[in-house]
Amino acid sequence: MEDTRAEVVLPTRDLRGDIGFFTKRLGMRMDMIYPADDPAVAVFSGHGLAVRLDAGLDAAAGRLLIRCAEPADFADGALELTAPGGTQVGVEALHQPVVMPDTVHSFVVRRLKDHAPWVIGRAGMHYRDLIPDRLGGSIIASHIRIPDGGPVPDMVHYHTVGFQLIFCYRGWVDLVYEDQGEPFRLHAGNCVIQPPEIRHRVLFASDNIEVIEIGVPAEHVTTIDHDMELPNGPANPARVFQGQRFVHHKTEEATWQPFRMGGFQSRDTTIAAHTDNVAGVHVVRRGTGVPEWASHDSDILFTFVMDGTMELQGAGRDPYTLAAGDAFVVPPGMKVRYADPSDDLELLEVSLPGAFTTQSGES
Repeated sequence: MEDTRAEVVLPTRDLRGDIGFFTKRLGMRMDMIYPADDPAVAVFSGHGLAVRLDAGLDAAAGRLLIRCAEPADFADGALELTAPGGTQVGVEALHQPVVMPDTVHSFVVRRLKDHAPWVIGRAGMHYRDLIPDRLGGSIIASHIRIPDGGPVPDMVHYHTVGFQLIFCYRGWVDLVYEDQGEPFRLHAGNCVIQPPEIRHRVLFASDNIEVIEIGVPAEHVTTIDHDMELPNGPANPARVFQGQRFVHHKTEEATWQPFRMGGFQSRDTTIAAHTDNVAGVHVVRRGTGVPEWASHDSDILFTFVMDGTMELQGAGRDPYTLAAGDAFVVPPGMKVRYADPSDDLELLEVSLPGAFTTQSGES
């Protein structure tokens, strides 16, 4: 069978000028040109791309994006260029840094009964946005479900993020991660963090699987890795990915301790310790004593109600009666109280950074 090749076809107003531009300025090679006496078409290749320039093509000028390790060393450091024939060329870094937007603080309550829309996302999964304003782009919190269990049409991929949490809310899901050994099952109540750029894949899910996914910042790139096969080996579970280590927190191995707010207790997932305090994750339940008013000085404090009911009271705000599936964000400095908690109340709390100060007292 003959090889199959793909080319991007672009118009040109000056093929002769483009020859020097594409070969000398962009460092590509010319593979084809015709007709010999009055060239109208030329094909260039390089940097993983083949470009066919056609003087007879009646179309708007195209644009190429060239990504390289050192943009300052490419095309004399120019980041925007225009070929003699009209093609626009942009140059940017191959590995873009994660940009962490400043948090736009707000008091957010998202209730399941308010019929927040579900949308179809990657690999056919259903997504529900738990923080509609995303605090200025600083965080995305998604309630994700897969109604029909079975194999998940996923590929090995990674995310360019600052922090990412997967908490299994209902059901179970089979996952595999780079350097973490064989695939494993993530059960309800357990969670993992996906350190920046760790390769992973979702393999199989139970019927009606639901997870809570937290990503920082809200907009981040997902990249497919076509070359890596998982599981890979040998396993290296202690590997550090950009300052963070993989965590698989299991409910049965956790210890319950007094929570930062009176009247509750929590289990620490150890995520703060494994991310150099980038983020902290606690599961919270009813404890002894009377629920207290408290404020915090964390940059972001997100809470999801997993089970039970409570009344969220905020200073100067109308109270909200919350139930399973609801979520809220409390900005720093705002006093709140988790009043009238049911005996089966269970909360998922995510803070960025992991360690912060809580101030208790009357509203």
